[in-house]
Amino acid sequence: MNKLGGTSVNKMDRKTIERNRRIIMKDLCFKLTSLIPPQHSKPAKEVLSQLDQFDQATSYIKQLKERIEELKRRKRLLALSTADESNNSIRNSVSGLKLPILRFRDLGCSFEVVLISEHKKKFTLYQVISILEDGGAEVVTASLSNIGDIVFLTLHAQQRPWMA
Repeated sequence: MNKLGGTSVNKMDRKTIERNRRIIMKDLCFKLTSLIPPQHSKPAKEVLSQLDQFDQATSYIKQLKERIEELKRRKRLLALSTADESNNSIRNSVSGLKLPILRFRDLGCSFEVVLISEHKKKFTLYQVISILEDGGAEVVTASLSNIGDIVFLTLHAQQRPWMA
């Protein structure tokens, strides 16, 4: 009797588990179809089957992926054109000047050195730092950036304490 009782309990548990699984799946399918905007849904006079609902969801997801790729492509193109405009603006503002440009600015207890040069005019960061150190300065920070074919080098330095 124990075997029979145990078997019927297992069947009842399986039926309950399966019924709960179907309820959960039906709820998930409803949630999925509710996420599809009405303008994307195909108008149907009758209730769509789950397979049709899945097809609509799949189609909508594919459209979203294509839209994302198109927007990424447009973003890259916009970033490139913005960078080109920025480079052209910098080139135009610097083009009237004779390069290289070397500027010193006294900041009180320290100073800033800015060197603007063309990329084709080679200089090394080591050379500039060596000149400053030979003059009794200690470089605290250095920044080097390229915009197009223009090179910007900014150094912050201070006089060595034992040299003061």
